[in-house]
Parts: sequence; structure tokens; C-alpha cells
Amino acid sequence: MSEPQSPLSTPPEREIRGEEASSSSAPLTAELPSNRTPIEQVFYGPDGVRAGWRISAYFLCTFLTAPLLMWFGTSIFREPLGSVAALWREMYEQAAWFVAAFLSAVLMGQLEERKVDDYGLPRRQAFGKMFWVGAVWGLAAITLLMLALRGAHAFYFGHAVLHGGRVLKFALFWGVYFVLVGLFEEFLIRGYALYTLARSIGFWPAAVVLSIIFGAIHVRNPGETWIGLVGVVAIGMFFCLTLYRTGNLWFAVGFHALWDWGQTYLYSVPDSGTMEPGHLMRPSFNGPDWLTGGSVGPEASLLCFVVIAAVGLGFARRYPATRPGGYVGSHAAIAIPESTGEDARRSIERE
Repeated sequence: MSEPQSPLSTPPEREIRGEEASSSSAPLTAELPSNRTPIEQVFYGPDGVRAGWRISAYFLCTFLTAPLLMWFGTSIFREPLGSVAALWREMYEQAAWFVAAFLSAVLMGQLEERKVDDYGLPRRQAFGKMFWVGAVWGLAAITLLMLALRGAHAFYFGHAVLHGGRVLKFALFWGVYFVLVGLFEEFLIRGYALYTLARSIGFWPAAVVLSIIFGAIHVRNPGETWIGLVGVVAIGMFFCLTLYRTGNLWFAVGFHALWDWGQTYLYSVPDSGTMEPGHLMRPSFNGPDWLTGGSVGPEASLLCFVVIAAVGLGFARRYPATRPGGYVGSHAAIAIPESTGEDARRSIERE
């Protein structure tokens, strides 16, 4: 697999002439006549249906589809549920959320005449090199955070509570589980939504808006604190950087999955306020909540910001922005009108 690429410098706006300019554009982004009514102006901008309405439609479709899949799952997981069956149901629910988000993107792609691969998870690169590189970075990052807490005498690794075959069994279970979590959360926030909003207001403003939304989703976590919420926003911005520099979400999915796996299983600490069964260790914390993260977990520690900054700087140096190629959605919104035909747009992007 080829090395990840960083964004192209934004090309100047170009005038499309001839047959290319007359090629059909996506229905949801077709330009409307200038004499729009006030109601039309609410729903339509210069390039068609406004990004906010399209993203709202995407979220609505996702949050309507997921419960249908959950309802279907009730025929598989019947009450009462034992502890093992409850864990399998949790995994099914994570899979259902990702399938709902992905199918909704497929639908929006059909309406906009785009491929679902354009939204950050190209299938030909699924679980390829960048996923595993991201996984290594994610495990290294959470390990660095736990070592920093240990160095501050705020965390002690404790001893193992799983033995024999259960060590591998739960390691694999939580590995698959958190890959599904990474797929769902990354694609929901930084897939179709980021692609669409970036083409309207630019990549980094869109990244800020959606990272704040990503943080707001965690408000309902048990015992959540403002430090933890800001930490989630910071991690979200880092994931946006990885998307911008690599051109897709596979690095972020791998990082996200192993970061969560390291917390829940390997180091056995709270993850966003939740302690799951089947963890490897029995650790202990000592110190104020601003240092340990309290019941929320290490993500709510001030040391988490130090780790995110260090990892972000390291990633930026490893994948510099000066390399050719990169995230198409980031510059297409500025350089190429959405009313431009798909063939003409791809021709410009190649240049």
C-alpha cells in the first residue's frame, strides 16, 4: 500500500468551459436560479441544498436506522441476559450503529452522485497499513499517558486478574469491540459530516465545529468533567489532523480502537466513565481528580493534554503537509464549485 499523502496546496479557481462545464452535477448540489424565494433561501445556497440540511438529513437517517437494527437484534438477544450475553449485545449494538452510519452515507452518496469511499473510509484500504500504524500509535499514546501518571505517583498498575485462556479471549473480544467503536465514532463525525461541511466552510472550521459536537456527545458520560470534555475535543482535533494529512480515516480508526482497548482491557481503567468487565488488571489511583481523571478515567487528566500535544507534534513531523496529494474534501470546497461536473472536478483535483 502506498504511503499516506498530505493535502495539495489549494489551486486557483478555474473556469470550466465546454462539455466538461455542462456535465450533470449532483442533484443535492445543483445550482438554483438566482430569483429564489425566502423559503428557498433557507434551504438552498449558491451550490444547492445547504450543508447543514444535508448533514441533518444524514444524522436523522442514522438515528432512525440504528433503532431498527436494534429492534431486529431483540430476536437474537432475549431477556433475561447473563453477563456474557450482555457483552455480546453491546458488541452487536456498536456494529448496528456503524452499519446505520455507513448505510446513511451510502444513501446520501447516491443522492449526491458520489461514492461512499469519498467519505473517509475507502474500502480498498480497509484494515491496511494505515489502520495498523494508527493502532500502534494509539497503544503507544495510552501507554505514554499511563506511564506519565505512574511517574507522578498517581497510578499503580496492580496485578493481573485474568488467567489462562480468558486473557486471550477477552483481549480479542475487546479488540473487535473497540474497532467497531472506532469505525462508528470516526465515520459518524469525521466521515460524511466533515466531508460535507468542509466543502461549505473549509476543512479546519468544520473540524472545530464537529470536534465540539464530538465532545458534546460525551456530556452524558458518568461523572464527566469539563477537563474530560475539553480532552475529547482535543483528541477529536487530532483525529481531524490525521484525516487531513493521510487522506482517510483508517489511521484514526486504528488509533481510536487501540486507545480505548488500552484503557478498558490492558490497563483496566475507566473509559469515559465506564468500567467494563473482563479487564486484565486491577490497578489503583492516588491523587486529585484533575491529575488522575477521577471516575471518568485518564482522558480527564490534565496529563492527557500533554500526551495529545506530544503525539500531535510527532504525527505532524512524521506526515508533513508539504507532501503531494491528500484530503480532497479540504480544498475542493474552496477551489472547485460543487456545480462542476464530476469528471471535470476530478480532472482539476489531479492537477
